Amino acid sequence: MAEAFICDAIRTPIGRYGGALSSIRADDLAALPLKALMERNAGVDWAALDDVILGCANQAGEDNRNVARMASLLAGLPETVGGATINRLCGSGLDAVGTAARAIRSGDADFVIAGGVESMSRAPFVMPKATSAFTRDNTVYDTTIGWRFWPAPSRWSTG
Repeated sequence: MAEAFICDAIRTPIGRYGGALSSIRADDLAALPLKALMERNAGVDWAALDDVILGCANQAGEDNRNVARMASLLAGLPETVGGATINRLCGSGLDAVGTAARAIRSGDADFVIAGGVESMSRAPFVMPKATSAFTRDNTVYDTTIGWRFWPAPSRWSTG
């Protein structure tokens, strides 16, 4: 069985909600360390990269598509390099690294970039589907709190 090794590591600064990084889209943010890896390792054949796997828990608004694929294209990686986004909520980035290691150890891949990205500041406010035709009731939810709109349905009530 092949061994998996971390050969280089880089990250963006840790931001704050509404802070200095809040104007940067999640895919643009993820592209920054990818570009830096490519610059620091200029001798690497980047066309040999099997996959870019990123964890992203929110996946609402700008990062609702395959943010790993978008970031890899924005970073200038070859179009032949795949991208996959994993949502494991708070463990998404760690699961991406584990998935990459398992792919290498099983022989499914030789060369993978893995990590995570999130931008809670840029998570959208959304409106749910109407509960009936032509209803005038509406609610707006903040998607930064996760995958399910709150308050929780009454069937979850603990009382």
